[in-house]
Amino acid sequence: MTAQIQTAFRSSPQRKAKRIPWWLSAAVAVTGLLVLLPVGALIGIAAEGDAEIWPHLIANVLPASTIDTLALLIGVAVVAGSMGITTAWLVTAHRFPGRGILVWLLPLPLAVPTYITAYIYVEVFDSAGLLQIALRDFMGWKSRAEYWFPEIRSLPGCILVMSVVLYPYIYIVARAMFLTQSASMLEVARTLGASRIKLFRIIALPLARPALAVGLALALLEALNDIGASEYLGVRTLTVSVYNTWLNRGSLAGAAQIACVMLAFVVGLILIERYGRRDRRYALSPKRHRTVHPVPLAGMRAWVATLLCALPVLMGFILPTVFLLRETLRRGLLNQLDRDFLAHFMTTIGLSVAATTAVLVIAIMLVSAARLSKNSLTRGALFLAGLGYALPGTVLALGLMTPLVGFDNLIGTVWRHLTGERLGLLLMGAAGGIIIAYVIRFLSIATGSLSAGLDRVSPSLEDAARTLGTSRREMVWRIQIPLMRPALASAALLIFVDCIKELPATLLLRPLNTETLSTLVYTYASRGRFEEGSLGALVIVLVGLVPVIQLVRSAEARPTVAEGPSSPSGSTGS
Repeated sequence: MTAQIQTAFRSSPQRKAKRIPWWLSAAVAVTGLLVLLPVGALIGIAAEGDAEIWPHLIANVLPASTIDTLALLIGVAVVAGSMGITTAWLVTAHRFPGRGILVWLLPLPLAVPTYITAYIYVEVFDSAGLLQIALRDFMGWKSRAEYWFPEIRSLPGCILVMSVVLYPYIYIVARAMFLTQSASMLEVARTLGASRIKLFRIIALPLARPALAVGLALALLEALNDIGASEYLGVRTLTVSVYNTWLNRGSLAGAAQIACVMLAFVVGLILIERYGRRDRRYALSPKRHRTVHPVPLAGMRAWVATLLCALPVLMGFILPTVFLLRETLRRGLLNQLDRDFLAHFMTTIGLSVAATTAVLVIAIMLVSAARLSKNSLTRGALFLAGLGYALPGTVLALGLMTPLVGFDNLIGTVWRHLTGERLGLLLMGAAGGIIIAYVIRFLSIATGSLSAGLDRVSPSLEDAARTLGTSRREMVWRIQIPLMRPALASAALLIFVDCIKELPATLLLRPLNTETLSTLVYTYASRGRFEEGSLGALVIVLVGLVPVIQLVRSAEARPTVAEGPSSPSGSTGS
């Protein structure tokens, strides 16, 4: 039957792509404008600021913040990139003790937010932390002046903290690319006398460069988005400067002007990512394609490989998790499971579920519209949706503030004229601003995942359905959505956990007396009592483990498929 349908379709004249309904075109256009809204509002706020603010920022704020931000990004690129690439190559190309379990453990630091790791590292490695107290007791030292110990509240400390959390972005895409590289090329190079290091440097690494550019860009965008770790570790990045200028100094225009400088960094990262992927596409023949088989390591080399792969796991996942478990049990924090904590937990879950649902609905609409009609409108909307992830949460919050307040005021004015009563803040007073920020920021995760999932489906299925008279609505509901279910499930998990971990946008857009788990942990840390927030931090980590483990399972189950995450520019790594 299927063969007959395909034959009939091939024999019929080629149909033109159908136009999507006007309401779907309008919804696609509104989605694209929604992503542009905070950027346009941000530029408007910055332009309306006092002329004296900009010279003050140039003289006193921007130089130090720009230097710290550049140094942080360069440091994270070097350290996290080295960790991710090295560990991915070792577990892919070699066998050594512990390799089987390390393959599963290496991505787990993704479940731990950078700000939680920063709080824990201060508690462990600071002068009043557990490690230095133990050293002083063991060695008989009386004060810090008698010995030297690295300062964790510093730029190098911040680079280390972010690197041990963000390296899985590089590890995941690097391992996927190393797994799909042909063993034949490596064997030829080995036959010609290439050493293992030269094999990696000349063949494996250049072939993986396009995907590595995507993973590195995502890690750097996460570092740029961070506010909790940078502020707590004393690194005055542009994100921290935006927060301090807006809330502590009361200058919205000054914060907007700093945020515009941050946008320049975002554009730069996107251009670097695209430059790293320029004209780099490699295709392997499906015939007689053999993947890389791990080569056993022996003696000291094997144990060095084990150590190199175990250290990132220890520093990025095991240490934070064990610390949170210890503090929760030692301080009896399970008693915090009262009505207030459960209310904060339900607020977190409610916001995350609402945002995840909205993101998936919008993503299905965008991807389906692009599949049905590949015109400039749908392509432009998908591109803009991909840019949302590149906008730091602080920039999003600042750009959304004025439009959301204006919308609330407009609705309130209309309501007052109709009923004579005050309505209050509709979006900002009911956490609607947080949900909108989540949708803009994480929409690219869903569109990238759904597009990749749908692109693997043969167009002949849809062509056959059109030949049989299927309407556009039936095409979406009965064909496309069922085919996208695996991608929908993966995207939903990732978006849900990213919403739970998101701090900057939540911190700046939350209504009064509204707490989520992330802001609760931040509040404890800002008061110097982070240990009392260990239970909330532990819940965030445990919830985050679910999608990370699922991601590892799917990757290990399909080793011949290499799919990088969506790039900041809305495309996928090739």
